[in-house]
Amino acid sequence: MKISIIGTGIYGVALAHEMAKNNQNEIWMWSENPDYVKEYQKNGQIKAIYKQKWANNIHVTNDYFESLNGAKIVFLVSASKYIDIICQNIKPFIKKNMAICIASKGIEESTEELLSNVVMKNIHTQNIAVISGPTFATDMLAGNPVALAIASSKKWVEQLIRQALTNETLKLRSSKDMIGIQLCGATKNCLAIASGILYGLGYTESTQAFLINEALHDMKQIIASLGGKPKTILSFAGVGDIMLTCMSQKSRNFSFGYVIGKTHNPDKIKAYLSENTVEGYYTLDVIYKLLKHKNINIPLIDTIYNIVYNDDDPKKLATFLITKK
Repeated sequence: MKISIIGTGIYGVALAHEMAKNNQNEIWMWSENPDYVKEYQKNGQIKAIYKQKWANNIHVTNDYFESLNGAKIVFLVSASKYIDIICQNIKPFIKKNMAICIASKGIEESTEELLSNVVMKNIHTQNIAVISGPTFATDMLAGNPVALAIASSKKWVEQLIRQALTNETLKLRSSKDMIGIQLCGATKNCLAIASGILYGLGYTESTQAFLINEALHDMKQIIASLGGKPKTILSFAGVGDIMLTCMSQKSRNFSFGYVIGKTHNPDKIKAYLSENTVEGYYTLDVIYKLLKHKNINIPLIDTIYNIVYNDDDPKKLATFLITKK
């Protein structure tokens, strides 16, 4: 089965290697970087992304047609802010029988739309699934057992993606809540920033757990208010991913929050953002505005937003937790 992956970041590479375990799969990764393509064609790897030897049934191209032609599944694994333009670019190559799987986490910035809505509006297809869960790319590449939640309105789409992804180290669990899965995947990055802030301030895991517990209640409210199912918070995409992202320095969102809490230095904060892709930084701005436009009151998001964007004292986060009713 031919599978196309749009985006050659480390998470896309991890998914490619998971699917490459099935020798019947041929994975074609699209990259906008022609130097990456040349390096891969010459050396069979892209050292800036993953230094180990890549599987033989993974290919890299910067030609949309070469990546998408004949593919049964298209995985979108780029940063959420690029999904809109990517969908416009790939639309001419999408066929009616193709399944599209959204592995990106976030909310489209300009329209404040879930990524599934962005795909539907641009490509005019209902053959969409979303995956999300507690999976660091490095852990997947190391062969550790990992799990993902998968949701789709089309049973055949889910089954096809299961066929491509399932192996001896990756477990998929079904959900019927595409909205909730996406909101969990997006919001947890904002919470990871908050957890990193607390860690940078010197607080222990006890205070981080305090934050996570409070945040779970707020996330249930966000999911319900935006049309999802509150119980989705208990899925791999919910509490599983929140625990992973909010308690680990492997998370760039957590590490970004750590810089804020530890230094409260605008220059160091800007430097981290310039050197790293921090999805939660952009998602926080979108979620904050979305909640305001929908008249949904989530004081925890307000507090995190004001620290990150309005230079409020990071210590206000701990004060907020203690005084929250």
